Amino acid sequence: MNRYGLIGEQLGHSFSPQIHALLGEYPYGLYPLPPDDLPAFVQAGDLAGYNVTIPYKQAVIPFLQQLSDVARRTGSVNTVTRLPDGALKGDNTDYAGFRLMLGDAQHVRGRKALVLGSGGAAATVRAVLQDAGLTPVTISRSGPDNYQNLHRHRDAAVIVNATPVGMYPRHDQQPLSLEGFAHCALVLDLIYNPARTLLLLEAEERGIECRNGLSMLVGQAWQASRLWGQCHQGEEAIAPIVQRIARDTRNIALIGMPGCGKTTVGKHLAALTGRPLLDTDALIVEQAGLPIPQIFADQGEAAFRALETEALARAAGQSGAIIATGGGIVTQSRNLPLLRQNSLIIWLDRPLDLLKVDGRPLSQSRGVEALFAERAPLYRRWADHLYHNEDSAATAARIREEHL
Repeated sequence: MNRYGLIGEQLGHSFSPQIHALLGEYPYGLYPLPPDDLPAFVQAGDLAGYNVTIPYKQAVIPFLQQLSDVARRTGSVNTVTRLPDGALKGDNTDYAGFRLMLGDAQHVRGRKALVLGSGGAAATVRAVLQDAGLTPVTISRSGPDNYQNLHRHRDAAVIVNATPVGMYPRHDQQPLSLEGFAHCALVLDLIYNPARTLLLLEAEERGIECRNGLSMLVGQAWQASRLWGQCHQGEEAIAPIVQRIARDTRNIALIGMPGCGKTTVGKHLAALTGRPLLDTDALIVEQAGLPIPQIFADQGEAAFRALETEALARAAGQSGAIIATGGGIVTQSRNLPLLRQNSLIIWLDRPLDLLKVDGRPLSQSRGVEALFAERAPLYRRWADHLYHNEDSAATAARIREEHL
């Protein structure tokens, strides 16, 4: 049976195998390559076809015998097919994928679009934008239009991130701030992991229409699979696959008062779904080598909160996990973007007289009523959904039925 796959330098967070499994029944694997291994891999001919991602969309071209018109125009290849005579043909299915991601775009037609990046993906984005009636301007680190003279382009209506800045594991970065872009009506980020980059989170806060690159990823995969003769589904299959992958790769993060049942609900959810359970308190104990009451006693609450944020960053960087957080996770505003980047946030509420206080320093020292008065507005603001939890097994079953 013919084999297919994805080549790139770092592929640890790729969703491509899951997507291709939904498109057809053919083997599809990940092939991470250091740059020096690219020529030998391409010339070996072990795969009948493969997708190409960062940083090889342009580097692969010299090893190909044929190029499609779109690949030749953009100077970028993301899909390679081995022809019956053994020759390699390069195509650019990213074009169709980004066209799908852009959508109708009538409300921004004729206006300026900033394209962040100068690689193969950026070249494809520029071509699509131009064909859609926009005026693309490339923003790069060293070109004539760069991050030091952005003031010249504050009239941009569209901003597209075609760089890896903001992608896991660099999810704590963003390529630029939207401050000053008063006319921006649409922000697109080709990154799909995390689902919400910091750039997209800022766009949401400012009320700007925005979306990630998952629809582009699925759209280009669909067209690539069709080129390989492996997918017989029509274009109508793309949207359900986008929804399925988004649901399957999204974390479920549980917040709420100490003792409200986050860990217990998390264990039930993990058993019901087969997803991993990541408990931030357990991660802290593992890292510090000390029980939480001792950390509070020896190092103080500020030190504990720093450890908690580190643990949350590790947990929230996963895909498709159940995350049980500590009750005070909401007291640190820096934790909110960590949760929102890739998680559905669920507040578990339980009557205060049912909350256990054993092993919970703040519940014992301050009292649950005082803690609840302080934290309830934060839980409410952070949460996407609220569940009243008096039966953890039943609550987990409801969450699974409604969100997984």
